[in-house]
Amino acid sequence: MDVLQEKGLTPLRAILGFSLVSTVLHYSHNVVRAADYPPLPGVPLVVTQVVVAFGWVLFTAFGWLGYRAYVRGRYPRALAFLLVYSLSGLASAGHFLVGDVHIPAFWFATIFTDSAAALALWVFVTWAWATLNRVTARDQVSTQH
Repeated sequence: MDVLQEKGLTPLRAILGFSLVSTVLHYSHNVVRAADYPPLPGVPLVVTQVVVAFGWVLFTAFGWLGYRAYVRGRYPRALAFLLVYSLSGLASAGHFLVGDVHIPAFWFATIFTDSAAALALWVFVTWAWATLNRVTARDQVSTQH
């Protein structure tokens, strides 16, 4: 088993699991209680709800594709998909760009857990990319000798 599989699969699963739970909670609340969040000027509430629901499905599909590619050893593709998926967590922080968020503390916390999951995924992708480059460089040096 290569180093990315051996050392990376367990943390990746933990990060994706945490992210999935966090984004399911947050995005569901965004859809069901959309009126509780600062509105986007000129965008009807129902449009916001549809975009949020569709966005979660789309982002999560990228996460699934990234995980699947990672398990299959297609690391560059996996890391690209995982970076796109991380945007689902960063998008949650966008609430603060439109106005003050006045929601119960639990739901407010999911904005931060989404962002924390996204940052954890960035750290993971950075580690995996650096490891991949080290292994690739080492393999190139050993084939030249």
